[in-house]
Amino acid sequence: MNAPINILFISSYIDLGGGETALLNLVDNLDHTRYLPHLLVRAEGQLAQAWRKRGWPVYVAPWRGATTYFAPVLWARLPISRCIGKLIREKHIQLVHSDYHTLPMALPAGERNAVPVLWWCWGWWFKPKFWQRAFFHRPAATIALSKAIKAGFLGEPPFMPPEKVKLIYSGVDTQRFQPATDGSQVRIDADVPQNAPLVALLARFQDVKGHDVFQDMARQVAQIVPEAHFVVAGENTQTSADNDYKTRILETAANDPLLKSRLHYLGFRADTERVIAAADVIVCSSHFESYGMVNIEAMASGKPVVSTNQGGPSETVADGVTGYLVPPGDAAGLALQVIALLENAALRTRMGAAGRTRVEELFSVNSMAAEYMRIVEQVLKRS
Repeated sequence: MNAPINILFISSYIDLGGGETALLNLVDNLDHTRYLPHLLVRAEGQLAQAWRKRGWPVYVAPWRGATTYFAPVLWARLPISRCIGKLIREKHIQLVHSDYHTLPMALPAGERNAVPVLWWCWGWWFKPKFWQRAFFHRPAATIALSKAIKAGFLGEPPFMPPEKVKLIYSGVDTQRFQPATDGSQVRIDADVPQNAPLVALLARFQDVKGHDVFQDMARQVAQIVPEAHFVVAGENTQTSADNDYKTRILETAANDPLLKSRLHYLGFRADTERVIAAADVIVCSSHFESYGMVNIEAMASGKPVVSTNQGGPSETVADGVTGYLVPPGDAAGLALQVIALLENAALRTRMGAAGRTRVEELFSVNSMAAEYMRIVEQVLKRS
């Protein structure tokens, strides 16, 4: 029997946000008789812990992720690039999978060792500067997680042939996220009555996630549906700005007479499937989302979604069928649709069922893994 192919996955994010959960979903569903997944992270965290629990190798080396203004020639000389090269040689890595923020160091390391490098493009705002365009022609494959991401990355007109950027929708584990999941413990933990209408936001503390918009929405909903409660799950912060943002959001909630007894911050929850199951409606209040994994998880769980429409959600949420889409920053628009759903159980049930069907048809983890492995085999055959 042939030894498995060693793939080195590199992540500049260390905790379990949407992107990291999607990465785990992907790697969980690869053919493990064919591939052995290795992980390189810049520090210990939830991602490394989850990787080790699966019995896969983890390596830790400090580095600072590249900004969108990186200079390819300079970043190729950074110590982490040499570290990646050493890992490639010592662990007999045959393919490197990088994120955007590590690609300027990972790609030259792969090239120096004749190992192909592919990368996942998660951000539609990653618009290459003129001095970077030749660099982005070099990876063996570029994979975008949505049409919005692909279009944003390529620009208008596209700086490289669109067919060079592959599209793979990030898939959800439909066994973990399903309508039968019990969310009663989450309500107990949050001190929310089991029969109270409950609206949930699942997001790390970053300004882009729109926690302030969610709070504005919650105030408006509470005035019409006074028995409603709201929960927010998510804790991970990446920068001092994120920490400042978190402090501001929590202080606002604690000092608001309408919200302080109705809005509950749960912190990090590993059991996000139970948080979703506990809620009647899931809200995505982000100012933009490259993809919006929580929306997919909610639909798989049979829950209606009310989301802003910037980026990926416009492709994944079927407006008026599996939920509703509103413009970013529109707290009143979010509130209007949430109230409509809270006041109509039959509508929630119908939209939830439609969401489950949509995920099974378009956004399952099995289809994602199959398409990823097809691209990997193409890359390896060319190398």
